[in-house]
Amino acid sequence: MQRSIVPAPLARLPWRMLFTVIAIGSFGLVVLYSAAGGSIRPWAFSQGSRFILFIGMAIAMSRVREAQWKAIAFPAYTILLLMLLGVELLGKISGGSQRWLDLGIIRLQPSEMMKLAIILALARFYDILPAGEIRRWNAIWPAALLIGLPAMLILVQPDLGTALMVVAGGLTITFLAGLPLRLYVGGLVALVPLAWAAFHTMHDYQRKRVLIFLDPESDPLGAGYHISQSKIAIGSGGVFGKGFLQGTQSHLDYLPEGHTDFVFATMAEEWGLIGGVGLIFAFLMVIRWGMNVAHESRSRFARLTAAGLSTTIFFYVAINLMMVMGLAPVVGIPLPLVSFGGSAMMTVLMCLGILMSIDRDNQEKNNR
Repeated sequence: MQRSIVPAPLARLPWRMLFTVIAIGSFGLVVLYSAAGGSIRPWAFSQGSRFILFIGMAIAMSRVREAQWKAIAFPAYTILLLMLLGVELLGKISGGSQRWLDLGIIRLQPSEMMKLAIILALARFYDILPAGEIRRWNAIWPAALLIGLPAMLILVQPDLGTALMVVAGGLTITFLAGLPLRLYVGGLVALVPLAWAAFHTMHDYQRKRVLIFLDPESDPLGAGYHISQSKIAIGSGGVFGKGFLQGTQSHLDYLPEGHTDFVFATMAEEWGLIGGVGLIFAFLMVIRWGMNVAHESRSRFARLTAAGLSTTIFFYVAINLMMVMGLAPVVGIPLPLVSFGGSAMMTVLMCLGILMSIDRDNQEKNNR
């Protein structure tokens, strides 16, 4: 019998998903190259270097066993919560926000890692919770505490987008764990006065973002400039786009943050509807693979973790696309693997690393 020349650990990797991720990341480098006016610096080169590093990290994480993810779930959450407290005391202020811990050799953003930690911690909590307790108070208040503490610490940095991501990821796990639907309906009703109260406690620039979202044309040259120019860039691309390196909105600096939060608008102007639909389809293929991993998982922890991580990637993509199209306020959520910056890329590839780890365990259990 002929043996495979591919080592077993590599043969177990989901190569179709990995090639899709590599295609998304490579397309992102092309967009960043164009956004810089046809130069690999200052964005494409450093982005590509990080991408290679984090892909390797994700593949290394795929070798970690499910039992080890269970073991680190609560300790990782606790450490990151303490780091968020440290940000308040010692954090570095950048861009008007205090989000970073400067450790000398590296700057860490604990709030970004909390998006993963909240998924692992809640999945572990519901994994050890007896099935008969799922509709009782004991299943609700610990989860609310686990979600609420980091969300409040992140809000005061202030970082509304990341806080929303942490809450959304946490609520997804509670819903999938089987908490009664009436809790979410009641929560939506209670959200109206809470949203009103939150609006009046926001910073001025955050309130302005909400108001501009409701009526961006009210200040097209001021606070509504980002959204207005983003819509113009997307619309001007048409079906097939203006062509590579031919975008005027980004090259003439009409589109602010065209390499970060609004990178999709930069891409859509040059690649058009075809490019936008293709990119969205590629992301959906990755998310679909993650949900299939959750479906095939046997343990409660693995199912909740895989589904939670997959929806985290979905929230990244959905919120960013809604932002650039004027369907949601600008809350600073980048398009993962495409927007310039390492934080979102690292988080998403860590999500994929854990998903590959769960997928590997699923394969081994199915082969027994």
